Amino acid sequence: MIVSTRGRYALRVMMDLAEHPEGFIPLKDIAARQGISQKYMEGIMTILSKNGYVEGIHGKGGGYRLNRPTKEYRIGDILRLTEGSLAPVSCLECGTEPCERAADCRTLPMWSELHTIINDYFDGVTLADLMTPAKK
Repeated sequence: MIVSTRGRYALRVMMDLAEHPEGFIPLKDIAARQGISQKYMEGIMTILSKNGYVEGIHGKGGGYRLNRPTKEYRIGDILRLTEGSLAPVSCLECGTEPCERAADCRTLPMWSELHTIINDYFDGVTLADLMTPAKK
């Protein structure tokens, strides 16, 4: 499993919004702070906005903001939204046809357990957790 730039950038954008809770933040400001193309961010913001993760307003004084407390944003949800899946192998992705070898596959239990570990880990981390400085 490799998290794409879209997933990583979505997390950076969400953290930026969390760090600037003073109202609607213009996309150009976020893009400048994060060093991300504004055009690329527009696609990410569309996904986040349509799925209720952020609230956006167009025009003068517009921009984006989080619409709930940071502790209510699970990293797993954000990554699944932007990545589509956190499955380590394609046979575990949602909506795929069951593998014809699944019944006899000796590695499937290992991949299934890894999938559970990955999802449990990311679902146990919130945006609020990322806002706290790392402990050394």
